[in-house]
Amino acid sequence: MGRRKKEPKSVHREHIASAASVLFMEKGIVATSMDDIAKAAGYSKATLYVYFENKEEIISILVLNSMKKLYDYISYALEMQESTKTKYDFICRGLVQYQEEFPFYFKMVLDKINIDFENRSYLPEEKETYQIGEEINKKIKDFLIYGIEKGDLRDNLKIMPAIFNFWGMLSGIIQLASNKEEYIKNTMGLSKKQFLEYGFDMLYYSITKKEV
Repeated sequence: MGRRKKEPKSVHREHIASAASVLFMEKGIVATSMDDIAKAAGYSKATLYVYFENKEEIISILVLNSMKKLYDYISYALEMQESTKTKYDFICRGLVQYQEEFPFYFKMVLDKINIDFENRSYLPEEKETYQIGEEINKKIKDFLIYGIEKGDLRDNLKIMPAIFNFWGMLSGIIQLASNKEEYIKNTMGLSKKQFLEYGFDMLYYSITKKEV
């Protein structure tokens, strides 16, 4: 532990959060105690409380990290793509890749975002998570406006409702494909990739101006 004490506080916090993330994936958040996290990270419980006041603070760090990863995936998906459909396809691929690499983060991004910063106390990480989420929404807004201006998407789309429906439908399709992969294969004769492509196309053509 002597060598650890020389490391910056951020290093300890990252190490603890990483250990907690593994436990949360294995046991679930509710079933994981601070004792469990301390043991997994190799700290005493007293030392653990030096870096985190409670489990909620650890969760807020993980959610923030996951939101940063999601921002990177979306940003990369939209870079250097010319057509509206290609941009859309890359967003979908980025989300699938994100869910496959970080399934626990994918669920946390959907479930654990606080938006009330006036009527309750909050952690700094919660507000930063919200702000990054707003940046992601702005990128999706820019994508929709781009598609409308190019004449590819319907010009009567209500942008903010469209954004939230966009997220809800895409994340739902991706999570369903992950949870029901065997069922989809056995009953529909479709691979997970084929099922996702079909669902993504259905969603895209529901907002496009072009008849298919």
